[in-house]
Amino acid sequence: MNFKSICVLGLGYIGLPTASTFATHGIKVTGVDVNPLVLASLRKGEAHIQEPGLGEALESALKTGNLTVNETPVEADAFIIAVPTPFCEDEYGEHEGQKYRLADMGAVRSAAESIVPVLRRGNLVVLESTSPPRTTIDLLRPILEKSGLKAGVDFHLVYSPERVLPGQILRELVENPRVIGGITPECAAAGCDLYATFVKGQIIPTDATTAEMIKLMENTYRDINIAIANEFSRLAERFGVDIWEAIKIASLHPRVKILNPGPGVGGHCISVDPWFFVESAPDISTLIHAARRVNDSQPHFVLALAKKALGDLRGRKIAALGLAFKPDVDDLRESPAVEVIHLLQGEGGIVQAFEPFKPEADLPGVTSVPSLATALKEADAVVLLVNHSQFRALTPEKMAELTPARILVDTVNGWDGKDWQAAGFKIHRLGVGK
Repeated sequence: MNFKSICVLGLGYIGLPTASTFATHGIKVTGVDVNPLVLASLRKGEAHIQEPGLGEALESALKTGNLTVNETPVEADAFIIAVPTPFCEDEYGEHEGQKYRLADMGAVRSAAESIVPVLRRGNLVVLESTSPPRTTIDLLRPILEKSGLKAGVDFHLVYSPERVLPGQILRELVENPRVIGGITPECAAAGCDLYATFVKGQIIPTDATTAEMIKLMENTYRDINIAIANEFSRLAERFGVDIWEAIKIASLHPRVKILNPGPGVGGHCISVDPWFFVESAPDISTLIHAARRVNDSQPHFVLALAKKALGDLRGRKIAALGLAFKPDVDDLRESPAVEVIHLLQGEGGIVQAFEPFKPEADLPGVTSVPSLATALKEADAVVLLVNHSQFRALTPEKMAELTPARILVDTVNGWDGKDWQAAGFKIHRLGVGK
């Protein structure tokens, strides 16, 4: 198929890079978002998210006239749904006494419904949003068929998951293998034609539900491996072992590669996607459910480490370094660092947080300050929650200049304990029982 125009619904971490990439490859793209602040920013030529190379790609896409933004979808050859699929705020499922999170598919429903008035025969609709298995068939298809057109006959319907890493999105959009799951082989072929516009990696056709499961499998695999690392860190502390040394040595085995523990698991993918399996089949996803419980409870072990270091937290001034869910990105979604801060505050700690990639961060219940110096100035203790390059580069000498605190709680193995101890700091590292 020959695609001349595309409508991308949702201009967030995936939708905006996707829209910009198609536009810089000669396709007329209408980007749609329901957030007026996002639209206002883009109309001024400013990206509302930080991602290497995105500002330049957006500028190029707008300058050529190939990218425009709008509040509602317009007629196009193809529609790409790239809206969020977060948790339901107050709804939970339960199986044999164990609660599990539920996906909020409201944005996907709304996006699909907004396409119905402009859907035409021969169009292609792609869902990129991470979703529970069978979403494309059981949720999306019936909504789109309210147009009077039949999916797989009158229009093509595809699920194609994003599989990119924050900080590398633009490169990986182009270079990574792309999975195209059609509700029919003809739909998959149409999806392959669309993404061949810019994808240099292998383009792999399959069916829609398999594609949905592939995306969930990838992130669930990571989640389970992080869970065992986090559980190892707890065992190491119990047995008087340095988990970081143990992992380094164990991973010398040619068939062993243990991930690093930390304060928990965040981001919109790894901390969320496994729940979609649990929600869809709670009776046969017990390992996945257990891993989620381990990773979701990890912030409580950080709290215990802070209490071990400081004793009673009431009135203690704590500098929390990092709010992002992973190093060197500005993405705060589902960040365990935020949960740790709330737990510290719940014990009476007075916490000031600094996030170098989003110093203006505005999070409920979190006092975020604009500079490292401000966060450290009056602290009794420093808690390292994210292994940002800027924090790793801190030396004991520089830290001593910035803060009176001599108690450090390192949850990510960012600072070498011996150097800091020699400089008069007392360092408490996650997973170190010595």
